[in-house]
Amino acid sequence: MANQISAGPELLEYVREFSLREDEILRDLRRTTAELPGGTAMQVMAEEGQFLAFLVATTGVTDVLEIGTFTGYSTLCMARAVPPRGRVVTCDISGRWPEIGAEYWQRAGVDDRIEVRIGAALESLEEMLTDGGPDQFGLVFIDADKANYPQYYELALRLVRPGGLVVVDNTLFFGRVVDPLADDADTAGVREVNARIRDDRRVDVSMLPMADGITLVRRR
Repeated sequence: MANQISAGPELLEYVREFSLREDEILRDLRRTTAELPGGTAMQVMAEEGQFLAFLVATTGVTDVLEIGTFTGYSTLCMARAVPPRGRVVTCDISGRWPEIGAEYWQRAGVDDRIEVRIGAALESLEEMLTDGGPDQFGLVFIDADKANYPQYYELALRLVRPGGLVVVDNTLFFGRVVDPLADDADTAGVREVNARIRDDRRVDVSMLPMADGITLVRRR
């Protein structure tokens, strides 16, 4: 059997040519985000946004929780994939970035499906548990500050329904997870959550070497 192939620029361009369906609204949001400081590094790849939408549509979930909004590219992708009466609750520390995405959500006609919660994500998640109890969402997407990934993961498992998905972004973290010299808090957080998921018998797991590493977790 073949091993994992090495995807260079030419092969990635081939994948985009034959798979990516990024429309004008998404492209405009991507270009706007790329002009921001750190925008290119912080926003999800177009292929990943499409993959998230695919997961939402395939699983048929109607309630999505996103931890980490930034300018809302992934938010838009998932909001389009939920049914008209579905919802995407997205959390960010600052209203500055989601306000940029709001224009594009409106253009796409899905702004009524999106609820933005501003504040420290750990506090927002605890408030959701207090107000609505566990098992509220069919899918949770984690893409916020990496140092808090282990805490986000544990709260996500309480908020997602049995059989639901937790999708964890950046689980390869620019390759820093295997760099012995990388000892910063963010890298440590990603390493810890990866080890925790590996050993967690409450879930099924698949780590994908796509984008910056995407781990799919299914709550049993």
